[in-house]
Amino acid sequence: METNRELFEAYNKDVYRTCYYMVHDAADAEDLTQDVFITVFHTNRENVEHLKAWIMKITVNHCLNHLKRKRTLQQKISDNLYLFKKSPEIPVERLIEQRETSMEWAKYLSQLPVKLRMVITLRYMHDFSLAEVSDLLSIPLGTTKSRLHKGLKVLRRILLEAGVQIERKEGESYEKVGEYAGASVK
Repeated sequence: METNRELFEAYNKDVYRTCYYMVHDAADAEDLTQDVFITVFHTNRENVEHLKAWIMKITVNHCLNHLKRKRTLQQKISDNLYLFKKSPEIPVERLIEQRETSMEWAKYLSQLPVKLRMVITLRYMHDFSLAEVSDLLSIPLGTTKSRLHKGLKVLRRILLEAGVQIERKEGESYEKVGEYAGASVK
């Protein structure tokens, strides 16, 4: 069995990347990554068969809980805007992150509904099979497939509207290509 340090070193980048793509904030992603590993370290993992899948399920659940809390907080703030005199400014770190090429993909993914984003992130960012994604999210395989199909369709439309060229092999539809590895930003 791996030590906590080995476990952290093996999976921290995957956990952080998933958190970042789901919450779109570097500081929140770092905090969530720490929370995930605290949970992992305090849980008995002796009987866990697929360690990465188990850790990713914990990650997704932490992110979903965070997004729910954030939505509730934003609702409270919007209901009480009169209490706030000054509008919040965008932090410099956020502006820098938005300019990085890899962050463009996070921007595109952020436009997807959370349910579609989760399936696409787990499938293509972490190379989980559809069955594994279905198990991780505790949804039927058919629902996973339909969310993936719809997510890819919506993402394709978002990319085309943003002017991103999607290169495909002749005669191949985007569903068969799966991920947009051939996409280039113009």
